[in-house]
Amino acid sequence: MADWVLIGLIGALVVLLLLTLFGFAVYSGLFTEVVVSAGSPPIGSITVAYKFKVGPYDESGELYTESCSISPKLCSIGVYYDSPHTVLPEKCRYLAGCILSEGDEKPSEDLVRYFRKYGFKIISFPAPSHVVMATFPFTTPFSIQLAVNRVHPALDTYIK
Repeated sequence: MADWVLIGLIGALVVLLLLTLFGFAVYSGLFTEVVVSAGSPPIGSITVAYKFKVGPYDESGELYTESCSISPKLCSIGVYYDSPHTVLPEKCRYLAGCILSEGDEKPSEDLVRYFRKYGFKIISFPAPSHVVMATFPFTTPFSIQLAVNRVHPALDTYIK
């Protein structure tokens, strides 16, 4: 009789573990729709601290983690230059970092020095007039994996 109770408890724990993993995947954006749109950008001119890298997009999380560890309250930004469906993963180019300031606001010199100390470069982007953009939640590191596999196909479909 005790064996059946033990097997039942193990089964219940396995079910709870699977439900937890499923909940984590849902929270990470598993069923979230990729929203692609064109029009006015949500931001104007920006000053960004970034690092550029060539390699598989699924390794971009390291740069986001690094930039967020320097200044966790700043918004993250990523620019992915290549479609992973047409370019070999080891040749994909991207940058990731933080938005230091928006509009006419100048970034803090201390913040700029701090990011440069850790090897980040600083660049200012002018305000774009028209953009094609995709939004997808970044709630966990697993969100990056989901985004890499879902955002590019959605952008390709929208553009074609």
